Amino acid sequence: MARAVTTQRKTFNTALAWAVGLLIFFPILWTILTSFKTEAQAIASPPIFLSFDWTLENYAIVQERSDYMRFLWNSVIIAGGSTILGVIIAVPAAWAMAFVPSKRTKDILLWMLSTKMLPAVGVLYPIYLLFIRMGLLDSRLGLVVVLMLINLPIIVWMLYTYFREIPGEILEAARMDGATLKEEILYVLTPMAIPGIASTVLLNFILAWNEAFWTLNLTAVNAAPLTAFIASYSSPEGLFFAKLSAASTMAIAPILILGWFSQKQLVRGLTFGAVK
Repeated sequence: MARAVTTQRKTFNTALAWAVGLLIFFPILWTILTSFKTEAQAIASPPIFLSFDWTLENYAIVQERSDYMRFLWNSVIIAGGSTILGVIIAVPAAWAMAFVPSKRTKDILLWMLSTKMLPAVGVLYPIYLLFIRMGLLDSRLGLVVVLMLINLPIIVWMLYTYFREIPGEILEAARMDGATLKEEILYVLTPMAIPGIASTVLLNFILAWNEAFWTLNLTAVNAAPLTAFIASYSSPEGLFFAKLSAASTMAIAPILILGWFSQKQLVRGLTFGAVK
């Protein structure tokens, strides 16, 4: 009887997980399908799901109208640069909080996390003025710094959580063997926390890749990433849904492929230290 109940529960949980997964994935699927429709089919009522004339015309128009590779390269540099810089700064900070905590460590962590609750538009004006004064407006470097600072609290929090699961006795043994602070972090702590660091890098790369508010307000042409590429298909005349969907599909395809191939590493890192 107990085995039957367990089997039913597993079946229900599996069905529920599939239902939630399909519900989350449906907007992406609809966007991809719409990208292969004509503009008339894209706005048809009732909506057309599969019975339409598939066309690549939208992708051809998008390629002719925009330099997709330039936007893609900007996204790679900005997302990758902000993530790498954030990890370089966060690893020592998380190490100090995890292994040399003070009475205010938890308060500092909560304060850092609270900055994520600040509406971005509230600090847009002073940052915009700073960018003008420093010559960083519409530059990759400016966006790298801004996105790094935005995501730094999350990077520190995640690394702090992973580092807390590593026994401090291992680091003490390294010190007794004569390891310097640099060697302790680089050759002892970092290799042990590779799953956690990898998941942190992946998650923050995705967050930086999908950032739209700052990229649309601090760039124009030179440093515009794929979020600006998508926004360019909105015009005063209205939305061209089929072309907008094609641009969106081209923008999310690289990150979807990355997420698909790195899902095992991401899950492994997110559950790092959960089971002992």
